[in-house]
Amino acid sequence: MRKEEKDVIINEITELLNKYPTIYVTDTSSLTVEKTNQLRRLCFNKGVKMLVAKNTLIQKAMERKSEEYTPIFESLKGTTALMFCEAGNVPAKLIKEFRKKGDRPRLKGAYVETAVFLGDSQLDILIAIKSKNELIGDIIGLLQSPAKNVIGALQSGGGKLAGLVKTLSERPE
Repeated sequence: MRKEEKDVIINEITELLNKYPTIYVTDTSSLTVEKTNQLRRLCFNKGVKMLVAKNTLIQKAMERKSEEYTPIFESLKGTTALMFCEAGNVPAKLIKEFRKKGDRPRLKGAYVETAVFLGDSQLDILIAIKSKNELIGDIIGLLQSPAKNVIGALQSGGGKLAGLVKTLSERPE
């Protein structure tokens, strides 16, 4: 591979690092072509961008972007596929779903927003991370809950009060 070709790949990876806040570094070795194509199709359907590149080119792109990727460098060994996504937990769920049929891909490391996760043991932790939209939904639900309780209490209390007034008014003196 010539230097110009390497620069093109490094620039492409750098653009993806700039675009996506979530990067997963996975080991896809021992996957057949058919399994790899299935993984790519699943990634496409879930909105995850998958890219396979040489470790040295990945490291150079990460060095160009920022020093915050430095802890991930130790995981850049063997066959490496990068997964890029907007949400922090989607690639983890995808890996877990795909591994029901085998033991690959394995998580080498992940960079989510500003946090670094190393090793396949972190997969369950990454699955538990909530996306931005899920957090917003939770906050809205929490904010609506007290208002719903007050309205419900007033409505039920109003019915009881109206019933009491009606009963008292119909009562003979």
